[in-house]
Amino acid sequence: MEKSTSKTIVLTGYGGYDKLRIEEWPIMKPGKDEVLVNMRTNSINFAELMARQGLYDGSPKLPGVLGLEGAGIVTQLGEDVTNLKVGDRVICQKMFGLWKEFATVPADQCFPMPDAMSFEEGAAFPINYVTAYHMLFDIGNLRKGKKVVIHMAAGGVGIAATQLCKTVPNVTVFGTASSVKHKIISEVGVTHPIDYRTQDWQTEVTKVAPDGVDIILDSLLGSDATKAYATLKPLGKVIHFGVANMVTGPRPNYFQIAKTRWQTYRPAIMSMIYANKVVAGYDMGRLPQEYINEAMVDLIDLYNEGKIKPRIDSVWSYEQIADAMAQMHDRKNIGKVILTPYDANSIVPKT
Repeated sequence: MEKSTSKTIVLTGYGGYDKLRIEEWPIMKPGKDEVLVNMRTNSINFAELMARQGLYDGSPKLPGVLGLEGAGIVTQLGEDVTNLKVGDRVICQKMFGLWKEFATVPADQCFPMPDAMSFEEGAAFPINYVTAYHMLFDIGNLRKGKKVVIHMAAGGVGIAATQLCKTVPNVTVFGTASSVKHKIISEVGVTHPIDYRTQDWQTEVTKVAPDGVDIILDSLLGSDATKAYATLKPLGKVIHFGVANMVTGPRPNYFQIAKTRWQTYRPAIMSMIYANKVVAGYDMGRLPQEYINEAMVDLIDLYNEGKIKPRIDSVWSYEQIADAMAQMHDRKNIGKVILTPYDANSIVPKT
């Protein structure tokens, strides 16, 4: 290996985009059961937006490195690694630490990439698709003929969930997104697009499904969580997995955080029993690894069958991290925002 340092996006403090810097850090040797991966691509998730603001429980200590997923090439094996070899193209998933040109990753958190999958798609794959898969099938028990509401349907999880819904016959999908994104989310599989900026999503859903819906994937909380519970039909499930209503700009808005918490409905157990409704939560970062690995096997099979495919919104170099994050903060993205330590147009290391 010619390089001894790794281009790294470093979180130096909590706050705005100015808290992220590009530095050269020493390349670490992989430990036992680890591999060293030349990361060709990474992605941005809402967890990283929150971590930069100091709002995400489990963020790395400062100065630290964010990055939950990526894709690259194995360049070195640690002791006892037998499932991978140098030169393998892999999808990587880790609880932070992947926004680096060269990152050490536990071998059991690396997954061989399908031959047809690009590095951009690889970086967009594990977090969004595993999250959507667990919520729809393990918690939601999605079956044919069901009705599903997906908030932020143009985001990474939203597109993944929509595609997974379409693998089940006759599923009706309601998806919220700004009107400029409706054409694309309809092409992905949303049956009823709803403009959350000009329409009340609960009213629009009730017009089509007056008896309620079966599953609601809520990434918002606040008053939208209260509406979600009221919009369920008997035996329906609302699955909370995000707090997007708390993140309204590049810096923490503590009034909005308090408001969101105050407005979030907390149903009592007895009320859920009487209503025959289920309220569930999901956080992939706190799951045992075997749950993630099992889902990844099924998801890679679905990718190979052509039933799911990540949608890439845009690709940015590490040096453009502020603009890339703004793309998500401003709700401009349709699909996944991708980072690369190299040129955004080629993602190939300079020689």
